[in-house]
Amino acid sequence: MTAGMSQVRKRSGSYAWRRDLARTVAVVGALAMGTVGASPAAVAAAGQPSQWYLDAMRAEEIWKSTTGEGIKVAVIDTGVASTASLKGQVLKGLDATETDGDATDDYTGHGTTMAELIAGTGKGGGLRGLAPGAKIIPMRVATEDFKAEKSHAWDRSVAIRAAADSDARIISMSLGGQFLEAREKEAVEYAQEKGKLFFAPVGNSAKKGNKAEYPANYPEVVGVAASDPEGEVADTSQHGDFVDIAAPGVDTPFWCDETFSKYCVGNGGTSTATALASASAALIWSANPDWTANQVLRVMFESAGRGDDWKPGTVSNYLGHGIVRPNAAINRGIGKPGDPDVSPLTNERTTAGGSSDAGAPSKDSSDGSASSPPKPGADGAKDTATGTDADTANAAKDSGDDSQLGLILGGAALVAVLAGGAFAVVRRRHSA
Repeated sequence: MTAGMSQVRKRSGSYAWRRDLARTVAVVGALAMGTVGASPAAVAAAGQPSQWYLDAMRAEEIWKSTTGEGIKVAVIDTGVASTASLKGQVLKGLDATETDGDATDDYTGHGTTMAELIAGTGKGGGLRGLAPGAKIIPMRVATEDFKAEKSHAWDRSVAIRAAADSDARIISMSLGGQFLEAREKEAVEYAQEKGKLFFAPVGNSAKKGNKAEYPANYPEVVGVAASDPEGEVADTSQHGDFVDIAAPGVDTPFWCDETFSKYCVGNGGTSTATALASASAALIWSANPDWTANQVLRVMFESAGRGDDWKPGTVSNYLGHGIVRPNAAINRGIGKPGDPDVSPLTNERTTAGGSSDAGAPSKDSSDGSASSPPKPGADGAKDTATGTDADTANAAKDSGDDSQLGLILGGAALVAVLAGGAFAVVRRRHSA
């Protein structure tokens, strides 16, 4: 355990209240979702009450400064449907499966959920996106749920290259697999050269082998972990030196299936977290349109929620640099953009130039020391220690008007998991 960190920590009363409220709202949303005989609009409305993270992140305050306008996000997923919440939000995309030409219809509901989490307007009872002023460029790829007899063998690499060549500044890909593919790796490197900021989930198999997944494990991609309403890492969220940052991913709403008749509430996991991290980047970039990808990411890292005992220069194998706090960056100026051409992950100069179209991060792929895994909690999955009252107070003091976010995503972030000393200053993929 890191020196000066207590293994057993007390949760503050207000912190627990927020946690219980979030869970109650999620349960109410789940019950409403299952109401027999409800109209499609009424059933869909069950999704919004479960978006607890919008209040926690003080989205309404952020939207007074920016809604993500001017930023386009390429969503590489199962397609995007024309829901009421996405009316006017979706631009022409690409069907990389080459089965339906330019068709980007969603065949599972997953991609549409990600698009709504990023840029949904909330109309028709749909989800409210964290960056409702942003626009979505859908890139449809095949998953194991794709039933077409024939699809492009390299659809993901095709989609990534298309996203890199598009007007999108951000690539959000809430999909992954355990195998490195040469063509996909080349496409990711190409996206870096084009100055894109690429987010991908670290995976939800912490209890099933915890094997690194791609594209999150590529050096050029920001690996996103999932956190819960308590500010703890989700017990299914994978951990390792491929984790760069975290975002909410538990007790969140999503379209149940491709019929788009109702929302379910549950663990969207690192897929949801990736969408919300991408939306956070869109907000910060919209407020600072002249920044490079390096600068946006650096500010995301420096403004992320983490406890007072989280020593500077350390990175968690569970929450990376911390949990996203776009309000802290946008409305209180926490985080310095720094050198536009230097990666915030490796402190090395990137190959791209310093314009707003360049400077995406490049992580160090050299071998280095990795931190040891934590001692499991009672459930064998995660450490359940929480921040002390003093830690919570410090987080709230640091967050100013963003105190709610400090309570939920600040002090508790040091649960990343303290008992095993799961921090490393020198890492295989990145260093602070």
